[in-house]
Amino acid sequence: MNDFTGELAALGTAICFSFGSVMFTFAGRAIGSPLVNRARLLVAMLGVVLLHWLLMGEPLPLDAGVTPWFWLGVSGFVGLAAGDAFLFQAFVLIGPRLSMLLMALAPVMGAVLAWIFLGETLQMQEIAGITLTIAGIAWVVSENRGKPKLSHDGIDSGRTYLLGVLCGLGGAAGQAGGLVLSKIGLANDFPALSGNLIRLTVALILIWLFAIVRGEVISSFRTLRAHPRAVLLLTGGAIMGPISGVWLSLIAVQRASIGVASTLMALTPIFLIPISRIVFKERVSSTAILGTMLAFSGTVLLFV
Repeated sequence: MNDFTGELAALGTAICFSFGSVMFTFAGRAIGSPLVNRARLLVAMLGVVLLHWLLMGEPLPLDAGVTPWFWLGVSGFVGLAAGDAFLFQAFVLIGPRLSMLLMALAPVMGAVLAWIFLGETLQMQEIAGITLTIAGIAWVVSENRGKPKLSHDGIDSGRTYLLGVLCGLGGAAGQAGGLVLSKIGLANDFPALSGNLIRLTVALILIWLFAIVRGEVISSFRTLRAHPRAVLLLTGGAIMGPISGVWLSLIAVQRASIGVASTLMALTPIFLIPISRIVFKERVSSTAILGTMLAFSGTVLLFV
């Protein structure tokens, strides 16, 4: 009997990511997206370690075995380190609404990758869903071409907008790959909280090693000390995103099919339409709303 745990977790993921993306956008415009990505992983790691200790009786799942650590570790790099680095830069360049709309391409990318590399077939309905999703996103993106209304530094250029779109696509690719790899790592009912912690641990180590190589560790903490409001925002975003949102997303992919989970998590850009209107005072046109709904309809059609 299906208790809809996975579906409800996926819906909760979309809500958490909606509010988390807004917080990360404000923080990124204050201190830069690379530092936000590094710092929020540190905050999230501390929170999840404490939560794991309280609920699972140990700070780290060191006895989980090689297979979960490998697949979930690679998932953490692909999704949390690389993919989110692109996504956070997209937040800064084109805002959370358009960035998260581009993330609706994640299930489409997953389906296409499975077709290319795993030999899975695509039915006509699935092809139609892919077409609708791409068409809806292209409709919204083309309407906003060359006018990034949410640019924090006054830049209003087609190049900035194009870069933001490309970063959004990179974020979608990272999420698609991360979810598929997580599904493998969470096999045999592996605890989702432990899976989240493994992903965070590997991503945190890799991203801070990169900062050490670039000599940015000391400057990172100096910048954080000089911007307490940004620290508060990225802490809130970390609670909503890497802690609550990612945990719920792993429960979703464990308890429901990747298709259903991805579809419900794709509701984020729809939730962000009223949020962007209220928080950013962004004028959202009827075309943008229709295009967003079209993209979501295509995602649903892909997996029903």
